Amino acid sequence: MPLTHDFKETIRNRAQREPKFRQALLREAVESYLTGDLETGKAVLRDYVNATIGFQALEEQTAIPAKSLMRMLGPKGSPYAANLVSILGALQKAEGVRFELSLKG
Repeated sequence: MPLTHDFKETIRNRAQREPKFRQALLREAVESYLTGDLETGKAVLRDYVNATIGFQALEEQTAIPAKSLMRMLGPKGSPYAANLVSILGALQKAEGVRFELSLKG
């Protein structure tokens, strides 16, 4: 079910007001990818980009055309690992955070 314009606007407004919410969105996207939920990872990452720096700024950071980025993170998209790493690196830098992987046993 597609998100409504009002819902997307609510996410955008909250992300602009609350750094912890932005960071939680980015973390959710990364965790979704790591657990194999690629569809959720793409959807949350797309919402994060739209709510924060936008695809034009992400293009400047990654040297990947904005339209390609939008397709990659779209419902039928399938970003290569190298592109995903570039996207996540740029977003971490823009957000001022760094993710670390830890193993729990």
